[in-house]
Amino acid sequence: MTKKEKALMICDDLEKLYPDALCSLVYRKPHELMIAGRLSAQCTDARVNIVTKELFDKYRSIDDFAEAELSDIERIIKPCGLFKTKAKSIVEMCRQIRDDFGGEIPQTIEELTMLSGIGRKTANLIMGDVFHKPAIVTDTHCIRICGRLGLTNNKEPVKVEEDLKKIIPPEKGSDFCHRLVLFGRDTCKARGEKCRECSLSRLCNYYTKTAVNKKPV
Repeated sequence: MTKKEKALMICDDLEKLYPDALCSLVYRKPHELMIAGRLSAQCTDARVNIVTKELFDKYRSIDDFAEAELSDIERIIKPCGLFKTKAKSIVEMCRQIRDDFGGEIPQTIEELTMLSGIGRKTANLIMGDVFHKPAIVTDTHCIRICGRLGLTNNKEPVKVEEDLKKIIPPEKGSDFCHRLVLFGRDTCKARGEKCRECSLSRLCNYYTKTAVNKKPV
């Protein structure tokens, strides 16, 4: 079986497990997803969603964020950690969108990653969820699970993205990554993985090489 054949089987299995491939971050407008993505660095999506409820109720547009008092943004997002750096980049990115892109979020990875605080992970999230273009979001779940499954031997996000682009159909990439997040929370956890209950175990290198030899608890 080639990696591409395996990847297609995994995509099919995940689609059956999670028919609704929804982003874990709650947002109503494109710029809100971009900001939530920035806040999610070293923070759980659940906490981000709590914080952004107040944030997005108070600041409703790109212009609102561009003109916001930095100290107030810091106060609201403090529970997400790294709040000073994140607040600064949120205000700066919205000013860039307003001043350099005519108030419209850019539609290429290259332009998105020019924005303050936006890396490839968040840029791909925007490309897939907002613009419905091919995208691979290499978060911790994606890197861990795809490594265990044998879809990549890399751990560096950019290299994992490159590997997956070769074997995941472009139209499936964004939803595939959303499903990996759900699968990573339910089954293929960083610690306490549920290999013996996993419907993907027949396709998993980690299970074959490691978990299958563990004694049942």
